[in-house]
Amino acid sequence: MQEITLGIDIGGTNSVFGLVDKNGEVLFREKVRTIDYDDPRQFVKFIADIIKDKLKTEFKDTQLKGIGIGAPNGNILEGTVEYPPNLKWKGITPLSNYFKEYFQVPVVLTNDANVAAVGEMMFGGANGIKDFVLLTLGTGLGSGLVVNGNLVYGHDGFAGELGHTSVYIERGRQCACGRKGCLETYVSANGIRRTLFELLAERLDESHLRNISFNEMTSEDIYKAAKKGDNIAREAFELTGQILGAKLADTVAHISPQAVFFYGGLAKSGDLILKPTKYYMEHYLMNTFKNKVDLYLSSLNDTDGAMVGAAATVWKEI
Repeated sequence: MQEITLGIDIGGTNSVFGLVDKNGEVLFREKVRTIDYDDPRQFVKFIADIIKDKLKTEFKDTQLKGIGIGAPNGNILEGTVEYPPNLKWKGITPLSNYFKEYFQVPVVLTNDANVAAVGEMMFGGANGIKDFVLLTLGTGLGSGLVVNGNLVYGHDGFAGELGHTSVYIERGRQCACGRKGCLETYVSANGIRRTLFELLAERLDESHLRNISFNEMTSEDIYKAAKKGDNIAREAFELTGQILGAKLADTVAHISPQAVFFYGGLAKSGDLILKPTKYYMEHYLMNTFKNKVDLYLSSLNDTDGAMVGAAATVWKEI
């Protein structure tokens, strides 16, 4: 009988879930609008009803071995989602327990960047690498730290929040977490957009980006403009890479990874983000660590990568 797992990637707007085999092949995939569910129990019921039906019909000859969940502010030690800034669910949500009410299998819940790191380790470019960092560059910045082949969770389950390390403590940008100056306010899709508008205000260079409002602007717009030679767009990527490179130099000093992988929408910018990040990381690194850390784009599928990683946590952690 084929053994499979259920992977769930929870996002602020949409969530992707599916059944995955041991080789990382997606056997079934579905999407649900997270934003439509104020009550997490109803969200769980929606997923459970679909999966239970699939297991009784199309996948009756398989065995569900466990459920892996990637969620903002997911705590692997408690199986909870705690005070997520971009979800409607407030306080502490015992999400693992809710799923156990429908499925009598182990449930592993951790943050979305950690599950992407597991996916990269088992099915992507980090296969065979024991010490690496994975950064998710999306609306915010998430990170998974892997040391000696194991994710770093810390004593409370929340280790590795590089997106909420400080860049500018007193006069930094306001972050959704309530603090100011967090890295993700500078290095993320929203962060580079804020940088771009600051540059538009400071400089007089011609740019068609001046015709796009802040709410309509996307990181893809900035990428396309930079590829066409827009000086302000290129400067936005340069400044983003400078800040990220400096912070990665700190991370390298902490755990000495062999590689850093980049996953998510902003990572699709390729060399526009990788080249300045690499340059400034090397610039700020202590001599002991120079020229020892490689930067790569993730080889995970953009659509299913985090969901497959969530499913893989079952094999990794149980």
